[in-house]
Amino acid sequence: MGILAATASGQLSRRGFLISAALAGGSLVIGPRFAEAAETFSPDPFIRIPPAGPIELVIPSAEMGQGVYTGIATLIAEELEVALDQVRAIAAPADPSRYAHPLLGDQVTGGSVTIRGFWEPMRRAGAAARMMLVAAAARDWGVPASACRAEAGEVVHPGSGRRIAYGALAGKAAREPVPQQVALKPAAEYRLIGKPSPRLDTPDKVNGRALFGLDAHPPGVSFAALAICPTFGGTLKAVEDGDALRVKGVRQVVRLSDAVAVVADNTGAARKGLAALRITWDPGANGGLTTAELERRIDGAMASGAALVAHQSGNVADVEAGRPVIEAVYRMPILAHTAMEPMNCTVHVRPESCEVWVGTQVAGRARQAAAQVTGLPVEKVVVHNHLLGGGFGRRLDHDGVVMATRVAQQVDGPVQVVWSREEDIRHDSYRYLNLSRLVVRLGPDGMPVSWRHRVVGPAIMARFLPILFKDGIDLDITGGAESPYGIPNKRVEYVRHEGPEGMLTGNWRGVGPTRNAPAVEGGIDEAAHLAGRDPVEYRRQLLGGAPRLRGVLDLAAERSGWGAPLGADRGRGVAVLADFGSFAALVAQVHVGRDGALKLERMVCAVDCGQAVNPGILRQQVESGIVYGLSAALYGRLTIADGAVVEGNFDDSPVLRIHECPPIEVHIVPSAEPPGGVGELGTPGVAPALMNAIFAATGKRLRDLPIDTRQLRRA
Repeated sequence: MGILAATASGQLSRRGFLISAALAGGSLVIGPRFAEAAETFSPDPFIRIPPAGPIELVIPSAEMGQGVYTGIATLIAEELEVALDQVRAIAAPADPSRYAHPLLGDQVTGGSVTIRGFWEPMRRAGAAARMMLVAAAARDWGVPASACRAEAGEVVHPGSGRRIAYGALAGKAAREPVPQQVALKPAAEYRLIGKPSPRLDTPDKVNGRALFGLDAHPPGVSFAALAICPTFGGTLKAVEDGDALRVKGVRQVVRLSDAVAVVADNTGAARKGLAALRITWDPGANGGLTTAELERRIDGAMASGAALVAHQSGNVADVEAGRPVIEAVYRMPILAHTAMEPMNCTVHVRPESCEVWVGTQVAGRARQAAAQVTGLPVEKVVVHNHLLGGGFGRRLDHDGVVMATRVAQQVDGPVQVVWSREEDIRHDSYRYLNLSRLVVRLGPDGMPVSWRHRVVGPAIMARFLPILFKDGIDLDITGGAESPYGIPNKRVEYVRHEGPEGMLTGNWRGVGPTRNAPAVEGGIDEAAHLAGRDPVEYRRQLLGGAPRLRGVLDLAAERSGWGAPLGADRGRGVAVLADFGSFAALVAQVHVGRDGALKLERMVCAVDCGQAVNPGILRQQVESGIVYGLSAALYGRLTIADGAVVEGNFDDSPVLRIHECPPIEVHIVPSAEPPGGVGELGTPGVAPALMNAIFAATGKRLRDLPIDTRQLRRA
């Protein structure tokens, strides 16, 4: 919080900024420093203005389709007074000391915090650079800086008509003192913020110049296909590789303790060689593990008395007895991420250095991981971060970098290790099983007077972001479990329950809210039904202290036609969410045939995320989140047999198809509040809105995910 307080003060200093001038080339380089470190000049700050050509903006967050290159560039360009077609966004190197996110304290892209954290720092960087450019021009012309202005990448002196391009000023501007006070534009003067500008990364993705992790082909690269022990925690026992080595193009077979890789001249030969291997695995202690056993274990954890209190207000125990009650258990399955680009990483290990090409959400941690595997000092490891073909939290873990580095240690030259779709699904960082038990008591007027919510699941934050793990409680998995509703007595309990040894569990798009929203929004819907009240009006009455959340609820209800007759076998369901610094309400409309066939007819979402930096990208993000949530709600479930994941590709682990996708409407509430997050905002409300719509259509209340349409059949 100290970092945020400093940036909000409006003061800048040489300690707060890093400035260096490449005097021979006449370039200006400027950028805010968010992490405390020794005072130094930096070759890799955020703004680079060369004598000629586009201005380079170094983006500290990973671009994985969420539009962050355009978003952060917009913040800088707004105050720098340049158009987006005058800048070029490039990925920051792996260096948390300079590129750590202000809210997370690490070089991490996730949690829908990128714009939230960089909203002021990046605008201040642009404003400071602009002021120094104006000062340099004014000094050159012998006029007051106040008599000059910046526009479209130039400094202009209206009194004389003189103008000069930023590039021509770069060397002189670098010698100017850093301004101690920076005044940011009022919203009324924004030229770029709030406008649906085209994305900076789109042209290269269309013309084929964009570089993803799979596009990394350093000179002399070889290609490896990978097989990892199927069972969690299992090991390699033996491998016969004679047939594989006879495949044309195969160079070698790499044996690891828990995996085998075939290295070849091309991916096709590597995969043929892998298929020719005869591998014997040692399944280890988890060899007999099944889904039923994992569910039995988590049920036991729910029944145990070993719960920690994560939230308490009022006195639930005093008001629980003798009132109408809802008691319900909501069940969440194991989920994979299934990003379109499978896991891959290219590594070149040399005696004195290591070079990594990858698309990752955690560039700094990836660098550290490669250093640990090789035993090299971290400064001897270089990570080239590429575009990501989807992240969704999967690339918040660096196990793929570790695996590729282990393979590369046995290979002469760079090697690209590519996971098949099957390996990608069967060795994910899973969203693990999650249980929620609700006990809700209603008063004489039908409104809730007590809310008890017990959450059972893993503590991902204990290893991933310890600042969100306090007194044994994972603050992410319990976040929002108390509900946003004005209920006088609340209690949230947490039971930590981890997956089996050897199973990597991690963050999944929407993180904690995706675990809690089905129970919270399903539970409040059950309460409204028990009270005989309309679900929207019931929520409105409980949201008197949350005007922004009630505002999006009202907007979604209005735009969806809530209350208008739908006819037989049709229903609408609603869910609201206050998280990521933003607010959303989602209305789902469905038709459920008498045979249980489910048709998604419409999804209407209203969002209040504060100031929209780019409304076009905002809508794309929410639409994407809804589609991702629909895939999970309808199909997302991995099963375990003999200690291994059964499913392995889109045939048995499907995602939403184009013909199944309903029309999606996204309505944005105008706001001048600081931006909230949107990358995960659309996902958590999907499952509960859908389940509530199904109840409205059929009278059948679903509490387990994914949705089992067999339960929807009616006579």
